Amino acid sequence: MQKNDLIKVHIEDMTNDGEGIGHSDGFTLFVKDAVIGDTVLARVTRPKKTYAYARVEQVLVSSPDRVAPACPKARSCGGCRMQELAYEKQLAFKEDLVRRNLTRLGGFSDIPMEPIIGMEEPFRYRNKAQYPIGTSKKEPGRLTTGFYAGRTHDIIDIRDCMLAPARNADILRAILAFAEEHHLPAYDEAAGTGLLRHVLIREGFTSGEVLICLVINGRKLPKAGQLVEKLLALSPFPDGAEIKSICLNVNEKRTNVILGNEVLPLFGPPFIFDTLGGFSFRISPLSFYQVNPVQTVKLYGTAVEFAGLTGNETVFDLYCGIGTISHFLAPHAKDVYGVEIVPEAILDAKENAARNGLKSTHFFTAAAEDVAERGYFDEHTPLVRPDVIVVDPPRKGCEASLLHTIRALAPDRVVYVSCDSATLARDLKILCAEGEGARYELARVRPCDMFPHTGHVETVVLLTRNT
Repeated sequence: MQKNDLIKVHIEDMTNDGEGIGHSDGFTLFVKDAVIGDTVLARVTRPKKTYAYARVEQVLVSSPDRVAPACPKARSCGGCRMQELAYEKQLAFKEDLVRRNLTRLGGFSDIPMEPIIGMEEPFRYRNKAQYPIGTSKKEPGRLTTGFYAGRTHDIIDIRDCMLAPARNADILRAILAFAEEHHLPAYDEAAGTGLLRHVLIREGFTSGEVLICLVINGRKLPKAGQLVEKLLALSPFPDGAEIKSICLNVNEKRTNVILGNEVLPLFGPPFIFDTLGGFSFRISPLSFYQVNPVQTVKLYGTAVEFAGLTGNETVFDLYCGIGTISHFLAPHAKDVYGVEIVPEAILDAKENAARNGLKSTHFFTAAAEDVAERGYFDEHTPLVRPDVIVVDPPRKGCEASLLHTIRALAPDRVVYVSCDSATLARDLKILCAEGEGARYELARVRPCDMFPHTGHVETVVLLTRNT
């Protein structure tokens, strides 16, 4: 198989990134822009020894599950690769993905899978969006913003993303008009020069509060007062949302990391508030806060249900972030101990708990594996043993040392909230294996679609101790 070969292939499956999977003459083909059930003519772009990457040249027979994408730039943008697959089929694919990973990577044969939690309206669900600023290749000198094309840092000009609120387009137009008026250059990744890097917009879907943060390669924005005036002229928006915060984020490092550590207010405080599950949360540009509030309530509600709390339990919430899951757990438990390695997140967690009048939550800055291993949190707290442990780790999953410590602590139940079913399967295999410490059994599994039209899926799992 050579580059630019044209191959007729039937698409049997899809990858997490939304590429179609088919086979031809012993080769596996990963075909961009193809969906399950298509028969396509694919052009090979990157051949390997036993597989190749390709793109759709022509759809010969359309899948019965193929739909017209809501966004005209869905194919070129790297944001939502599954938009051409009917939403019901997306849900079925994600549920099957979790099942297959637990089977193949975890070694589980009898999986207590419950139906995936989908969305009634799978568009306009994001309360956070980050837009890179660059220079147009088609019109040199003109600033552009949008999203990166898949596996590149080429910006696809998209102001109105179908996953974000429509008002973001007006905000972006105002910022680019201001920048062009005052000849402010976009940041050049290769040279490390230029001023404007990203626009971050965060929104409280319940509160209607909007935060706008301009990420700059410097510490000052020329004519910043004029930008504030231009943006405030948009507010309140037709849907009632109102700009409450405009700020700068300083990022002078030559890095792909979007945000720096310093935030400089231009208008209002450098944060907004939102309500989630009846609790008030303070959200800053640097705060971790789930981007899909509708599904977050369902996800955390499932975690609480799986925990099976009666009001008498001591719960460890490991990788707690700003304490969102801890808040959902607190009304149902005796004590909740939240642990997070990021100091700023723990400060937010404590402030959020105080604002919401929670007396039974206790938050500590530490690595989850260190706290669990020593069995206490700091010199001011006594030895604490959990009845239930909840973990919500990053995509890489839990540290192996933490998994072995969980088995040593032997809580009655472990609730695992995962954003990657592959690392979830790996970790569950350790928790459910024979060996030292408590051994657990897979009791309940339920996926939740937090990111419609992408390949990502969250999963909540209940493990019960094998007695």
